[in-house]
Amino acid sequence: MKYFNIQTYGCSANQNNSEILAGLLTQSKYQQTNSPQIADIIIINTCIVKQKTEDKIKRKIQDLSKKYPKKILIITGCMPQTDEKQIKKLATNSILLGTKHFKEITQLIKDNQQSQLDKKQNQYLTNEKEEKVLLPKISLNKLISITQISEGCLGNCSYCKTKLAKGNLHSYPKEKIIKSIQSDIQNGAKEIWLTSQDCASYGLDKNPQYQLPSLLKEILNLKGNFKLRLGMSNPNHIYPILQELIEIYKSKKIYKFLHIPIQSADDKVLKDMNRKYKIKQVEEIIKKFKKEFPDITIATDIISGYPTETQQAHKNNLDFIKIYKPDVLNLSKFSSHKETSASRLKQLPIRIINKRTTEIMKLHRQTTQENKQKFLDKIIKVFINKKLLTSSLYESRDENYNIILINSNDKFILGKTLNVKIKQIGVHHMIGEIQP
Repeated sequence: MKYFNIQTYGCSANQNNSEILAGLLTQSKYQQTNSPQIADIIIINTCIVKQKTEDKIKRKIQDLSKKYPKKILIITGCMPQTDEKQIKKLATNSILLGTKHFKEITQLIKDNQQSQLDKKQNQYLTNEKEEKVLLPKISLNKLISITQISEGCLGNCSYCKTKLAKGNLHSYPKEKIIKSIQSDIQNGAKEIWLTSQDCASYGLDKNPQYQLPSLLKEILNLKGNFKLRLGMSNPNHIYPILQELIEIYKSKKIYKFLHIPIQSADDKVLKDMNRKYKIKQVEEIIKKFKKEFPDITIATDIISGYPTETQQAHKNNLDFIKIYKPDVLNLSKFSSHKETSASRLKQLPIRIINKRTTEIMKLHRQTTQENKQKFLDKIIKVFINKKLLTSSLYESRDENYNIILINSNDKFILGKTLNVKIKQIGVHHMIGEIQP
């Protein structure tokens, strides 16, 4: 029996990719372990969105290569597509599996064992179309079905390194997505996470009948007791389907949660980033959703310190947060990635980027805590979806996808829907008490 260990970085799509790798390897009689020391094969599933994370992963690759020089070290995810030479310098014993070749994981290992990789390594880094749906998988959480609906995107953002790895939009067949979700529901999943680089663009590379509203309606019509969470969706692709999307969100089966990444609240910066919308469109989307669903959780992403970001542009970011008070903010300092057009621009001084980032995060922490005041002492219904490391602490979600932490000695609480009273509020979570 040979053992494998997977270490995952990045988004929910990456988490699902690791589930698929685990499923394919288990199907081929390998066994999963949490210990790199026990493992014969170590797999690093990489992410390149943030420079800080990328640097951390590269240190990990180097450390594992030195510590376990005789083990099979597989580097997969986005990094092999963009940093092949650098990975090989960090770990000469590493083998690379590109983002479009996950189904070939077992063949990669066989080729390595048979000393065929010198001739075949490049075949595992080519730009193919691979559907990461309806495949064997070992779920990280059996209550949660992470389902990818597409890969790649229609954009060409000036700062984005991920596009170099993922390529253009490739939407997966609707029938396969539905069948995969049905199977997960039958196997006990209570939450369905739809994920991709841009969920709102689903189907725009194919026939109009395969677009996002059609997909959502079919999923919500499936039998079963589950909640659907729609993943990150770009404003320019939400806008044309806005009214239809709001109608779909009226379903009790969908979390009132909208992840709409703006990246900047300044139109000039958006144009420089090659983002295909203006901030007024974002504002209209949020206003209309909030009018229909006042307590909806709004998540967004902002890049602070883009090279052409002026002090006024920074102020526009602050004003956006003051007015719209996003509940979740994924804030990044601008990272200059080679081979992106933004890397050729003159960078802002790091002290300015640090100052602006600090100001944005300070304001966000203030406004998001203000948002949660309305829940204090209220009794709300939550779904318990995760047990945390401490023996009695559980994570749950309300209908707006807020995180509510619960202390309970009940070993059978996981997977239940319960009433809790909100006793404390924090920046990114609340603490609830189970009601009789």
